[in-house]
Parts: sequence; C-alpha cells; structure tokens
Amino acid sequence: MNTGPNATVGVPGEGTGELSYVYAVGREGPALDGLAARLPGVDGRPLRPVGGGGLCALVSPVPADTFSERGLTAQMEDLDRLEAVARAHHAVVDAAFAETSVLPMRLATVYLDDTRVADMLVRQRSEFQELLGRLEGHVELGVKVYADPRTAAATASAPAAATPSGGGAGRAYLRQRQAQQRDSQDVYRAASDLAARAARLAEGVAASRAVHRPQQGQLAARAGVNVANEAYLVPREHTAQLHRDLSALAEGTPGVAIEVTGPWAPYSFATAVVAEGAGGGGPR
Repeated sequence: MNTGPNATVGVPGEGTGELSYVYAVGREGPALDGLAARLPGVDGRPLRPVGGGGLCALVSPVPADTFSERGLTAQMEDLDRLEAVARAHHAVVDAAFAETSVLPMRLATVYLDDTRVADMLVRQRSEFQELLGRLEGHVELGVKVYADPRTAAATASAPAAATPSGGGAGRAYLRQRQAQQRDSQDVYRAASDLAARAARLAEGVAASRAVHRPQQGQLAARAGVNVANEAYLVPREHTAQLHRDLSALAEGTPGVAIEVTGPWAPYSFATAVVAEGAGGGGPR
C-alpha cells in the first residue's frame, strides 16, 4: 500500500457508476490492509484500504444510483434494505475494531471516489489522530433502564382485595385505580433513581459519557418504557467488572430493568467528528 500523504487505492468514481463507501478510519498499517483483503462490505462488495495523511480508510465500491442522495433516501425508507446495509456496515466496523483502534463512520458515508476519501483523511488528519489517541484501549458499553409498572403489579405479593357488590363497588374501583397510579409513579421514580445510580457508578470508571434519546416502539429492546439510554467509554481492563456491577443494580426492584450491552466499537464517541462525510446528504 502506498503510504504517501495523498495516497489512494483506485479511483472508481468517474465513468464507472460507482461511489466509495467508507466504513471506518484508523492508522495506516498491516492490520487494516489484511482485513480489507478478506472481508466483504455492503452487498458483498470487496473492501480496499485507502490511505492519506498516515491514516487508512476501509472502503468498498457501491452503485452510484442507489447511493446518490435520492437513492439513499429510498434505501433508508425500506426497513429490510436498511437493516441489510446496517448489518454489513457494523460487521466491517466490528471486525476492524477487533484488530486495531478505529473511528466508525456513520451509516452510508459515501464519497465520489477514492481520491475524495484520501483528501478527507488529509484534511481531517489532526482531528482523527487526536481522537484515535483518546479512544486507544477503550470500548463502549451501552446502558438502558426500563420501567414497567405492569411487571411490578404482576409480581406483587399481596392479593387484590375482593370487589364489594352494590354501591361500594364504584368507590373500591376508584381506590384500586388510585393505588395503581401510585404504584406506577413509584416504579418510574425507582427507574429514574436506578439510572442516576448507574451514572454515578460508571463515572468512577468511564472516560466519557454520552446521553442518547430513550428508544420507543420497535426500537426498544424490552417491555416497558425506556427511561434512560446512555453510553460510556470504558478502559478495556475495567469492562467486565463494570458490566457485572451495572447489571446487578436492578436486582430486587420490581418493574425496573437495566440492560447493559457491549463492549462495542466507540460509535457514540467517534462518529460526531466525522460529520463531513455523514450519509443522507449524498456523496461528497
């Protein structure tokens, strides 16, 4: 691989109907070169390393018609297609991260050709190098906290009181509804308290914290309401212990659950810097 400051590997953009899809950026070296030789990208297209400024981007060719601005919009609206692209993207990032420190690029980051990719690496070299240094030896853990009052009610040990007949039935029903509302509020307060305790626990170990919008609907992985959705940048050597400690926080709290995921490549702490090539706005 050419290691000059403006090195490129192929220029597929002009006249070929192809664009350059970028998955991740790392330092130049044999780790990413070797990975590119054996791992496919989106739609099984071959990866190639593109160098510039002492950095290396993992790139694959993609059809210009389906990854233009209009084509990307159509793909993002097709959930099956979006899932296929996302799986391929994350498979490349995860494989690269297992080999060396990399900065994950946002989904569907495309450039007109490899020359534009190399130029981007040179322009943003100082930012990328600084961030790679900060993320070296760290992984991402995801932490989600859920509140589910129905689960708390189902596991309550006290049996429900018999409903009286006659005029007292309405008052009994009202008292029951008021008790359910209080129980629901208690579960949400307990979930919020657990989220705060999780943050304090992680802050003693994590180098950084990212707060995401709680997930709703099909995006939520569990029953109940996602009340907290956060990520932590954690030194590798502390990952397993922190994972165990966080997972144990919800024990003995009915209606409250905590989900700890990872370790992952540090998406929450890397992709924001790579905003220039972010997908959705068409190729650069």
